[in-house]
Amino acid sequence: MSVIRFWRESLIGLVCVVAVLAVFSFPAIPQDPNYHNFADNRMLFGIPNFWDVVSNAAFLVVGCFGLLKFFRGKILGAGLPYLVFCLGIILVAAGSAYYHLDPTPQSLVWDRLPMTLAFMAIFSMVVSDRVSEPFGARLLWPSVLVGVASVTYWYWTEVQGRGDLRPYVIVQFLPMLIIPMLLVLYSSKRMQTVFIWATLFTYGLAKVAEYYDPAIFEWLGFWSGHTIKHLLSALAVLWVVLSFRSEKSTQKL
Repeated sequence: MSVIRFWRESLIGLVCVVAVLAVFSFPAIPQDPNYHNFADNRMLFGIPNFWDVVSNAAFLVVGCFGLLKFFRGKILGAGLPYLVFCLGIILVAAGSAYYHLDPTPQSLVWDRLPMTLAFMAIFSMVVSDRVSEPFGARLLWPSVLVGVASVTYWYWTEVQGRGDLRPYVIVQFLPMLIIPMLLVLYSSKRMQTVFIWATLFTYGLAKVAEYYDPAIFEWLGFWSGHTIKHLLSALAVLWVVLSFRSEKSTQKL
C-alpha cells in the first residue's frame, strides 16, 4: 500500500469515526411531532396533499429512465449498485406518495426505507468508481442492511415512546460528507465528476426547500417547499444517471 493511499484511507476512516461519535454524543433525537404538518395540504381531484403526493412522479420517471439506460446498455460500467439505486428511486416514488396521502409515523417508515436503499447504493457506486470496484460492490449489501436497520431502529424506538433518529441521521448525511472527499482525493473511472457535484448541490437545495416549506408556499402560493424538495431531489437523481459515460462517448475518446 502506497503512503498516499494509506493517508487517504486513514483520513476518510477518521472522518467517519468522528462523525459517528459526534452524532452519538448527543442524546436521542426524537421525531418532531410537527414533521407531518406540511404547508400544502390541499385536496385536488380527491387526492389529499395533492402536490406532495403527485410530485413523487418525478422519482418514478427518473428511476425508470435510469433502468431503461441500464438494460439498453447505454452506460459504461453500471453494475449492481446502479441497478439497486434505480430500483430504490422507483420505490421512493411509491413510498413517499403513500406517506403523503396520510402522513403518520407508520407511513413514514415506507418513505424512509427506500431512501436508505438509494443513499447506500449511490455511496457504493462512488466508492466503486473512485476507490475500488470490488470493495464498492462488497460494500453495497452491508450498507443497505445498515440503512434498513437505522429506519427499523427509529420506528421501534418511536413505538416505545423514545424515538431516536441518530442512526438514520448518520445513514442519510455521512455519505454526503464522504462523497465530496472521494471526489477530491480520487480520480474517476466512469462517473463524470461534474455531475456528482451537481447531485450534491441540488440535493442541498432540496433540503433547504424542505426546511422552508411554509415560507416558500406562502411566497409562491401554488407549490410548497416540500413539493419543490421532491422535484429538486429527482433532479439530483437525474444527475447521477447522467454521470455515467455512455459507450458511444467513450468510443469517441
